[in-house]
Formats: sequence, C-alpha cells, structure tokens
Amino acid sequence: MLNETTKTKLLDMKLSVMAESFCDQLEDNSFSELSFEERFGLLVDSEWNKRKNNKLLRLVQTAGVSDSEACMENIEFHADRKLDKALLARLSTCNYIHEKHNVIILGASGAGKSYMACALGIAACRNFLKVKYIRLPELLNDLAVATLNI
Repeated sequence: MLNETTKTKLLDMKLSVMAESFCDQLEDNSFSELSFEERFGLLVDSEWNKRKNNKLLRLVQTAGVSDSEACMENIEFHADRKLDKALLARLSTCNYIHEKHNVIILGASGAGKSYMACALGIAACRNFLKVKYIRLPELLNDLAVATLNI
C-alpha cells in the first residue's frame, strides 16, 4: 500500500520517469542488493536523463534545422573540400557563441553548407543553447517585411 501511495505522489509531482523506475526497482530483485543511496541515485538519474533528453529534443525541434540528424562528427573531410578540422573542432565546442562571434559558411553549390550549418546548430542544442535555423533568402525576406512595418 505504501508503494502505491509513493508512486501516486511521484506522478502527482510530475516525476513519471522516477515513478516508473521505482516500480521497476520493486519488481526486480537485483536492486535489493543496493543501498538506499544507490537506489535513490538511480531513480534521480533516470528522471534527470529523461528531462535532459526531452529538453534536447525540444531545442532541436524549435531550431527548425532542415536535417535534424546532422552532427559535427559526421562531416566528411575530403581533400577537395578544403575543410579545416581544427577550426570545425573549435566550432563544435560552441565557445564562439559565448564569445558573441558569428559564423558565415561560404562555398559552391552542393558543397554541404546547409549540412554544416545544421551540424553547428545541433552542436549548440547539445550544449542546451537556443538556436534558430534560417536560410539567407528567408532571412532577407523577413528583414524586408520588418523594415516595411516600422
């Protein structure tokens, strides 16, 4: 009875993942070997991980990137692309955002500029920073409309 009350209270506090983990621990006898602190730590870890994952997913969706699977690790460094690995590694840390610097990506059509922009956006989302992906033509349209409304 006490376990059901605990589960209900966890759900009332919107700790659904913790409640689910609590039920899993009750059903699995291997958790009985752990101390209270260890079991409680596992409950808190599961709730924290779920919340962080949900926040990351929400940030990526809000960013509006055209390729949500893009990531800095998947950028191909072929010789003909002339990409600077060290520079991209520095950009992937997102320090340029905190330093209030901009990144402008230039290159020929089909060179992977959009993918690289999406990868930088996803890297920023992974650092729990808000991002908005917008292509230059749409940005210029938005700026034109904004200046007309002034």
